[in-house]
Amino acid sequence: MTETPRLAFLASPTDDARRALDLLAERHGQYAPDEADVLCPLGGDGFMLQTLHRYGALGKPVYGMKLGTVGFLMNQYREDALFERIAAAEPATLRPLEMVAQTESGASVGSLAYNETSLLRQTRQAAHLRIELNGRTRLDELICDGVLVATAAGSTAYNYSAHGPILPLGAGVVALTPIAPFRPRRWRGAILKADTEVVFRVLDHYKRPVSATADSHEVRDVVEVRIREARDRHVTLLFDPEHNLEERIISEQFMA
Repeated sequence: MTETPRLAFLASPTDDARRALDLLAERHGQYAPDEADVLCPLGGDGFMLQTLHRYGALGKPVYGMKLGTVGFLMNQYREDALFERIAAAEPATLRPLEMVAQTESGASVGSLAYNETSLLRQTRQAAHLRIELNGRTRLDELICDGVLVATAAGSTAYNYSAHGPILPLGAGVVALTPIAPFRPRRWRGAILKADTEVVFRVLDHYKRPVSATADSHEVRDVVEVRIREARDRHVTLLFDPEHNLEERIISEQFMA
């Protein structure tokens, strides 16, 4: 990174974010994402995830500022001292999950997930799923509304709402969490090494169709879904030292 980094400001569709982009670009300059040193998305966590999916392959560090409803992955929005904040920011490296879904029609669909991948029933009837880990069947039949695999960064989101564990950043683990499980009733999920290959097989997929979602990318009528940590992809998020991502994840576990 150069001493004065070249910044690419990216705005969510909200009026506040677009006004902020114009102001920040005028004050600090504006570069195209592939020419910039740092990407600066302006919005909420949803827009941050969109930015990572669209530009993650560039390998540029990302310093987001919150101009949305949820900003767990963002820094507080301020217009002043931006170069100084970026220079003092602490990095957090995220590795996404890689999902490959096979559909009833025979199609194979791949996608990345920085928060979580989830399987959900498509109709009023519960999903029936078999779970395999590294080629070994661990659960013959899970009857549920769904199931998800979450990264550490995503463990405080949908995973936590589904009563899954909050994971420490950099621990090299993922959470496997059922959503409204009916059988086995007492199964609460598992914490797995991040390089574990998780395979979900949909049982009776004609009668009980299931969709799979990687962050916001949905694939319907799946019959098999394979998930593991992506080996060749990572992104670096930058956070103000007083409220970095590791501290946020710890703090979430002590909130009343």
